[in-house]
Amino acid sequence: MNKNFTIGSRKVGKDAPVFIVAEMSANHLQDYGRAMEIIHAAKEAGADAVKLQTFTPDTITMDCEDTCFQITQGTIWDGTTLYKLYQEAYTPWDWQPRLMEEANRLGMECFSSPFDFTAVDFMESMNMPAYKLASYEINDIPLIRKIARLHKPVIFATGIAHLEDIERALRVCREEGNEDIMLLKCVSSYPTPYEDINLNMIPTLGTAFDCLMGLSDHTMGPAVASGSIALGVKMVEKHLTLRRSDGGPDGAFSMEPEEFAEMVKNIRIMEKALGSPEFRLTPKQELEHEGARSLFAVQDIFRGEALTSENVRSIRPGNGLHTMYYDQILGQKAACDIRRGTPLSWDLINGQPL
Repeated sequence: MNKNFTIGSRKVGKDAPVFIVAEMSANHLQDYGRAMEIIHAAKEAGADAVKLQTFTPDTITMDCEDTCFQITQGTIWDGTTLYKLYQEAYTPWDWQPRLMEEANRLGMECFSSPFDFTAVDFMESMNMPAYKLASYEINDIPLIRKIARLHKPVIFATGIAHLEDIERALRVCREEGNEDIMLLKCVSSYPTPYEDINLNMIPTLGTAFDCLMGLSDHTMGPAVASGSIALGVKMVEKHLTLRRSDGGPDGAFSMEPEEFAEMVKNIRIMEKALGSPEFRLTPKQELEHEGARSLFAVQDIFRGEALTSENVRSIRPGNGLHTMYYDQILGQKAACDIRRGTPLSWDLINGQPL
């Protein structure tokens, strides 16, 4: 799999900054003006991209009251049907070209999650730069194959996926010659308890599937997303709303703009702090290394006098002989008078290193 690719004008991958995505989802509350406000809030908070969802209730499920269409899994949406939930949550398609245009005008990318063939065709009519597959669609092989053939980056959430689901989805992309793939560690629990997120799985999945890793995070607050950077994620996706108190299907687990901005700040700090895996001192540390301990005369020592533990000590700074010679120089004779406070060197001693 490719370890670097582009989403629109942005480089994403091993050699690029973490790509930070603000997921709008249903937080527009069916208000176009509010959707625009969220895009502007994403920009001000430091997001690199805004993500939409492209479906209608009829393209993602069907209007049916049978038991299997009832939401009863212990979620925040229990008590309604899939169809009714998606009626409330979907983003009107006629908004999406204008939302994308505004995101681009502000210098952000905009892409979406399609949920059927018609959504893919619609996204292609807008020339969206990437496709994100929700984990519930990771087993929709015809949909994945259609997307892979477009040869644009494909981003898979892994929330409910078994390993064989991930392997099959990636194999389909490879069969279509698409190697621009990223997996997002994700837990389909809203909000996700911290003890369920299992960030340590990130390098495991990255190694197993030899691909870039990201995080689609539904925990509360910025801590998990910020900490994931140390495990190598190259994309972070978080839901963004204006205020959680405004409600909506996703409001309860979404970030407010101030929180999103704090997360972005922490991620950028973590990127700087991680630095290089190579063991080396910074120029500042090299200067400070001069302050390390070394061997000094701590009493006046006269020519011919023996060096002892009383007149020689290991102290700061590092101007004298290395401390590893301490036992070797004890008992040797001073080659000249040595004033108290003098850093020791071999020319001051009647001896040479063994």
